[in-house]
Amino acid sequence: MSVIAENRRARHEYGFVETLEAGIELLGSEVKSLTSRGVDLSGAYAVVRGGEAWLLNVSIPPYQPKNAPADYDASRARRLLLRREELRHLVGRTSEKGLTLVPIKLYSKGGKIKILVGVGKAKKKADKRETLKKREAEREIRG
Repeated sequence: MSVIAENRRARHEYGFVETLEAGIELLGSEVKSLTSRGVDLSGAYAVVRGGEAWLLNVSIPPYQPKNAPADYDASRARRLLLRREELRHLVGRTSEKGLTLVPIKLYSKGGKIKILVGVGKAKKKADKRETLKKREAEREIRG
C-alpha cells in the first residue's frame, strides 16, 4: 500500500466515528496524474445522491496540461465504488445530524486506487485544543 495523498487537516477538524474503504472511478489520465503530479484533498467531502456516493471538490490536475481534453474539469464529481450494503449503511449514517463524509487518505492497493472515507463529526474549538494538548504531552514524555 503506497499513500498517494493524505488529508491531514481532516483529522484535526473532525472526530471520526468510523472509516470505510472505497474504490474511486477515475479516467486513465487521472490515474497517471495521481502517481506523478499529486492530488489536493483539502476541502473535499462525499455525499450520497440517487443511491450512489460521490466525491466532491477533489482536485486532480491533468497529466499533460497541454494535451488534456478541452472540457477536462480537475475538480469534477467522482463516483465512489461501494457495495450495496455499504451504501445503505452510509445513507443511514449521513442522515444523522452533524455527520459528514470526509476523505482521509488516497492510496494504491493491489494495483487499484482506493480512498479511505471517514464518517465524522466536526470538532468544536475546545476539542481541538484538547487534542493539541494531548499531542504536546506525548511529545514531552517521548523525548
